[in-house]
Amino acid sequence: MSIGVNSGSPAPVESAGYDWRSEENHVKWKGIFVPALQKVLTQVHPNLVAREDALDYVEGLILRLLAMLTAKPTPLSVQDVEDRVTRTFPTPIDRWALSEAQSAVERGRKKAALVLPVEKVHPILAKEVLQNRVDDQVTLYIVAVLEYISADILKLAGNYVKNIRHMQISCQDIKVAMCADKVLMDMFYQDDVPYIEDEGGGRSRSAQTYDEVVKELILSEKSYLRDLHMITKVFREQIQKLELTTNHELDAIFSNITDIAELTITLIGSLEDTLEMAEDEKVTAIGSCFEELAEAEEFDVYEKYARDVLNPISRQKLDTLLAQPEVSDKLQSSGQGFREAVKFYLPKLVLGPVFHCFHYFKYIELLTKLTPHSEDKDSLEQVSAMLTPLHNKLTTACATSQAVGPAQSGNKRKASDVFHRYGPGRQSRQQSLVKLGQLQQSITGWEGKDIVANSSEIVYEGKLKVGTDKKKLKERYVILCDGLLIVCSQTGTRRPSSSTMSGPTSVGHGAGGELRFRDKYLIRLINIGDREDEEGIRWSFELCQRDQQRVILKAENAEDKQAWMASLVMLNTKSMLERTLDVILSDEEKKHPLRFPNYSVYKFAEQDSTNNIVFEEREKSSGVPLIKGATLVKLVERLTYHVYATPMFMKTFLTTYRSFCTPIELLDLLIDRFHIPDPEFLSDRPQDCDQDQTDKSCKMRYAQDLKRFRKEYSQPVQFRVLNVLKHWVDQHFYDFSEDCDLLHRLTSFLDEITGKSMRKWVECISKVVQRRLDNDEGAKEIVFDFDRSPPPLETHIKNPQDDWPELLTYHPIEIARQLTLIEFQYYKAVKPSELVDLAWTREDKDKRSPNLLRMGLHTTNFTRYLEKTILETDNMEERVAVMKRVLEIMLVLQENNNFNGVLAITSALNS
Repeated sequence: MSIGVNSGSPAPVESAGYDWRSEENHVKWKGIFVPALQKVLTQVHPNLVAREDALDYVEGLILRLLAMLTAKPTPLSVQDVEDRVTRTFPTPIDRWALSEAQSAVERGRKKAALVLPVEKVHPILAKEVLQNRVDDQVTLYIVAVLEYISADILKLAGNYVKNIRHMQISCQDIKVAMCADKVLMDMFYQDDVPYIEDEGGGRSRSAQTYDEVVKELILSEKSYLRDLHMITKVFREQIQKLELTTNHELDAIFSNITDIAELTITLIGSLEDTLEMAEDEKVTAIGSCFEELAEAEEFDVYEKYARDVLNPISRQKLDTLLAQPEVSDKLQSSGQGFREAVKFYLPKLVLGPVFHCFHYFKYIELLTKLTPHSEDKDSLEQVSAMLTPLHNKLTTACATSQAVGPAQSGNKRKASDVFHRYGPGRQSRQQSLVKLGQLQQSITGWEGKDIVANSSEIVYEGKLKVGTDKKKLKERYVILCDGLLIVCSQTGTRRPSSSTMSGPTSVGHGAGGELRFRDKYLIRLINIGDREDEEGIRWSFELCQRDQQRVILKAENAEDKQAWMASLVMLNTKSMLERTLDVILSDEEKKHPLRFPNYSVYKFAEQDSTNNIVFEEREKSSGVPLIKGATLVKLVERLTYHVYATPMFMKTFLTTYRSFCTPIELLDLLIDRFHIPDPEFLSDRPQDCDQDQTDKSCKMRYAQDLKRFRKEYSQPVQFRVLNVLKHWVDQHFYDFSEDCDLLHRLTSFLDEITGKSMRKWVECISKVVQRRLDNDEGAKEIVFDFDRSPPPLETHIKNPQDDWPELLTYHPIEIARQLTLIEFQYYKAVKPSELVDLAWTREDKDKRSPNLLRMGLHTTNFTRYLEKTILETDNMEERVAVMKRVLEIMLVLQENNNFNGVLAITSALNS
């Protein structure tokens, strides 16, 4: 059931007895949820922020839900609301929303910890909407449902925003994300979709730089990791939980998928560390990330995986399992569409790691071409050489495998394109929209809204026999988009496949009149049903429309049917599976939260409070909280925070810390921060853990918790300590050059660090220290940004008299040039720390700001020299000449952007 129908900005539907659309009532509700929605977003995506129009849009959506939940007949109890949610919400979101609401009611209002304002909603709801016929328990239940749905919308939109590498959610982003989600579209838009602007037009993607490819690679790996979690946590663990088969047979189906997930996590961490450690405005070199893994033969896990999953035995095991009636029944009871997902979607999904390994080869080849560093190029070439045997083995395995072969033939899209939308060279959203526009132009007699109003890309296409009567099926050309299934009749030459087009400018859809429109079906409004083979009709399946006649589709062969069903089931169940994965990951986090060391042994583990840290109420667009004030320990903790990196805070801190801390104190704190003790897991063990079996289980849990702690806390913190040290010695080495004890303390600490992953960064810091000690940067020639060579020396008077003012001897251009060069040397020597906390005015200014004082002294001396020269002239004519010359010099200084020299001259003239 759809909750209202509105293609524009959502507004609440009118509930009998209460006019939600009236201006008077609109004012009462407007803005009541917006501040709380920002807090909800912080819970689901801590590093993102939302624009006001986005929050207003979400508020409109949940007000529509509120209007539906309170419509006549009036809900008088929690059970009434639960029944209404069950009847109107799509599966499985109804079950999860009710679970959250029930938990809130059981805890009560004070302990429910809801973010949406129950205390503001209840008075209006009770007195005006439901006319004093509802208690606070019902309001609490309704608000809990609203909060769950708002969190679901914001989480979905946040995932979309992260995928397009933005940090701020707009109203447009929410609309786009919802259009791709079957469950939310079922709730809010049955027959229509919100209007979405095409922001990018049809622009093609420009050539990528090395850094852009690196960021795309990291994004691709994160999407890939989510697919791996889908395989392991949603499919494998669910099958294991239902006790449908043995672990041995599960290994035959899924092989070493967990090893591949571990490798992917390691690679993502290494890439992100390298990106974070990169110097400002310099290209990141990631060849070493791949080189370390290739040297350790980590990528060999793909050889075993490909050998297992491409083996026909793997698919036979799955088919044999699904053929058992009791297995089929249990899978069906696990959730709507789950049985079909296991049968059709899972076999394609498990091929993903095989295709993804080929993406590595392409990325390495692309990065080798783009890298500006010779060392990085050498590393990437070595990686390519080390992975060549693996590449050859996978190529051979794919060429001989029946699991891959059929998907590559004819006009069908490749399986890797259909089910795994990441990797180098993938199409942008704008390019996909252009192709959809070209597709619509090639279909004669198109009816209804444009394809781009419901879809964003073409998923699959080919010939099928279609009809409502199995005895009267007609051959049709069917195009499956992610939001529409389009049925056309075909005349003349077969239409070229859009998947074979070389670029976004290729039309590739054949001449007009080749395809004639027959029918279309919204994916979110249909269910996909498998049909058993029977006499006269084989390899068929059906579309089940709500309250309409079923449509039968017949494929050419079994492989063709498998490909179509896989694509359709993927689109039909992906939303449900994604939410299931989110619930599983959330439950794992709640069940086994990340533990921290005891505050008594590790001072950086102290809980945040108003006594030790205060944040700004506003946030930057990055979503990282702004620190208003904190203790020194808390500042160092946030400087090396395990959750996220704060490069701007690090730059600010290293520039300003001397106003409240000495360099040796900061280094000692960073060293203490690096040495992290393990938390005390064993103290939480149950009392019966002395029994052998339970004790073994406790030890396994302890090992897993400790592994997670070191991976998610220790390693990020230690890495960020080294990152701070690297930027400290690189940007503020004067602290170490002026204090030999500080330098010795740093080098001693670096020598003590062990571990291969950390030693790489230690060597990086040591190289920076050595470079600074050698002072090779001081010997570098300064390159001025001029488009011409320096002019010859300018003299004004060839043979001046001895008593003639020197100011009049040389040309004003030459004098201004020389002054500017002198000023530049003084200016270049000033360190950032000399400008902090009015250091040049303190008692120890000679120590804290020596270079700035030298620059000021030079300016003062130049001003006094001009004053002296003007006053020592013998007559009026000579004084006028000197004043003119001073003004000429000032104009040239201004042209050279030497404003300090201009200030010195104006000071002399005003004295």
